[in-house]
Amino acid sequence: MRRSLLLLPLALVVALLAGCGNKGPLVLPPARTAPPPTPATSAPAPAMPASVAADASGEH
Repeated sequence: MRRSLLLLPLALVVALLAGCGNKGPLVLPPARTAPPPTPATSAPAPAMPASVAADASGEH
């Protein structure tokens, strides 16, 4: 009697865990191909504010 009382919760846990997860075959997402690399172009140098340019040239 005691053994059957211990097996009942164990059987319930096993039954609940068996119902978890995805059903059916494994389906992988389609492979995405990377776009072709674009040639690097040189960007124009950013303009310096006048106050920073004066400090850089050494004029006070």
